[in-house]
Amino acid sequence: MELEMQRQRLRAERDRLDEFASIVSHDLQNPLGVAEGHLELVQEKYESDSLDAIAKAHDRMESLIDDLLALAREGDKVTDPEPVNLDSLTEACWQTVETGDATLVTEAERTIRADRSRLAQVLENLFRNAVEHGGDDVTIRVGDIEEGFYVEDDGGGIPVDEQEQIFDAGYTTSDEGTGFGLPIVRQIVDAHGWTVRVTNGSRGGTRFEITGVEFSTE
Repeated sequence: MELEMQRQRLRAERDRLDEFASIVSHDLQNPLGVAEGHLELVQEKYESDSLDAIAKAHDRMESLIDDLLALAREGDKVTDPEPVNLDSLTEACWQTVETGDATLVTEAERTIRADRSRLAQVLENLFRNAVEHGGDDVTIRVGDIEEGFYVEDDGGGIPVDEQEQIFDAGYTTSDEGTGFGLPIVRQIVDAHGWTVRVTNGSRGGTRFEITGVEFSTE
């Protein structure tokens, strides 16, 4: 009975979040689009650091809207996973993220069963998080563990007393972050029936271990 009540509360919370995200997205994207259009017209005539700052603020607002929508919509349970080669998906995701001079080392050799697009978002968000907090020259490793896989960097790491907080929506220690990237990771992980754990990396940075994964023999 208690478990069913908890599930009902979670469903109700997710429905409210989805509705809120849709309303906020609609109400913000339209005026934001208008503001961006007018800004582009002004930038064609004038150059100013203030105009660049406005454009940067617009970009951040778009990121917040996108992450809010993703957070609201990635909680649905994965019901039709497919075989996904982790090594090839990792390489593909690396190409879609602004990584600066960061280095990727992939040691993943196994194929797992997952929703490919949602797993891609997990990897991309973890890559962005590592670069935001570890610097442009950070090295990121992806590899297999007995019950799943890990994503690890050699950046500054996360203090032990903050390691659980990083999954709270809106929590960030970076001026560039939105505070939604890691909550989205956990939500997608939960939707697969997996578990994510954060710990110290073997090279002094941060290590995310995702376990409970089903491997594929295909």
